[in-house]
Amino acid sequence: MSQIALPLAHRRAADPQRIVVGNANQTVIEALRAPAEWPFRTAILTGSARSGKSLLGRWFALEGKGDVVDSANTLDETDLFHRWNRAQEDGRPLLLISDAQPWEIALPDLRSRLGAALHLEIAAPDDAMVAGLMESLAEQRALVLGEGALTYLAPRAVRSFADIERLIATIDRLSLERKAPATLSIWRDALEAVQGAEQPKLL
Repeated sequence: MSQIALPLAHRRAADPQRIVVGNANQTVIEALRAPAEWPFRTAILTGSARSGKSLLGRWFALEGKGDVVDSANTLDETDLFHRWNRAQEDGRPLLLISDAQPWEIALPDLRSRLGAALHLEIAAPDDAMVAGLMESLAEQRALVLGEGALTYLAPRAVRSFADIERLIATIDRLSLERKAPATLSIWRDALEAVQGAEQPKLL
């Protein structure tokens, strides 16, 4: 599983933040590498909570690929329309990150222009990417998951970026509270805590 490192210190570690590359975002990343091919040099990026939309936006900006507007769906539509016009005048690619899907746009001129933009969406991660995300999140916390953890946890985890993050945080917390290494009993309890009664009976 490959990663993209960003020169941005993680809040809980000295290591840079990392974007895990997998089935969910590979196509998105390939598109972000080639903004000259976007219709009107504009793309809209969506995805579920904690899926890495903002991290990809920062990487795009740091690479000098173009301008980024995060949480674009929350901005005043007239202001956003002016941003789009300026990007066109300057010949600068414009990446808009939206927290809402679908994104309802009331202003007709803006709606027609963004309707022609390239639409990119981060999908749900598969088992391989879930394992990569867990490994990266544990590394950021200096958490040793224990032998066999990824093989055990990946197929049992909900295919949600936010839930995967909560799962690793819960394993870390339980390990610290119990002053014990993260092994099978902690993995089980963390899965139950995060997923509750809906946890599949694969134990």
